[in-house]
Amino acid sequence: MDYVQLNNGVKMPQLGLGVYKVTEEEIERAVKAALESGYRAIDTAQFYENEKALGNVLKETDIPREDLFITTKVWNSHQGYEKTLEAFDASLEKLGLEYVDLYLVHWPCPDFDLYIETYRALEKLYNEGKVKAIGVSNFNIEHLERLLKECDVTPVLNQVECHPYLQQQALKAFCREHDIHVEAWAPLMKGKLMEDEVIKTLATKHQKTPAQIILRWHLQNETIVIPKSVTPSRIKENIDVFDFALTKEDMEEIATLDRGERQGKEPNEMHLQ
Repeated sequence: MDYVQLNNGVKMPQLGLGVYKVTEEEIERAVKAALESGYRAIDTAQFYENEKALGNVLKETDIPREDLFITTKVWNSHQGYEKTLEAFDASLEKLGLEYVDLYLVHWPCPDFDLYIETYRALEKLYNEGKVKAIGVSNFNIEHLERLLKECDVTPVLNQVECHPYLQQQALKAFCREHDIHVEAWAPLMKGKLMEDEVIKTLATKHQKTPAQIILRWHLQNETIVIPKSVTPSRIKENIDVFDFALTKEDMEEIATLDRGERQGKEPNEMHLQ
């Protein structure tokens, strides 16, 4: 496993398991398979409604707490200073943890103009040691610019939709300039990239699966990735990407696939609920 160093010195696995909308029935099998395969980072959220189920699995593992990296996020319905603090306490209790490694603002929801005070609540949690690092999710450049101007703690990362069809080059450049890591959700475009001819050709060339080619591309772009799967064999396959490298030409070929195509909402279009 490769690790990245965040701007506050905390080390984070570059590849983790995403559990977006994974059911309580599925999460035990998925997380156990991930931990057995070498994953040490799990990404959940208040909105996913599976923090308690994840906490139950974490209680059973014999992996030391300090070796795990747990991320959760405050949902749009709980934006605002006091509501964010309440949401965090509820998440922490459900997870059964003494601290969270990374806490994120899930969406900026700029129409409601609450993301600054929401982030200030994250700063309070960070200063109190209840979280090891804080960041944001789905923030565009203009949201980040305002945050950097009005808040004290630079986010360690921005978790956004990113894959070969939506490469986020301008956002990545801005984040690099401000020492903010980019973390990709839907890094495999929810499976829609598996039939892309360029990806399939590279998979044949490297004797890897299309998913492994895409994840390797992310890693070589210094992006953190959290592929979601509930299938143990695929969970294992997704972490088996540290024994090969794409060439400069391979990377350039994948760069040509960018078409600005989203699976999720444009951040300015996401509202509180």
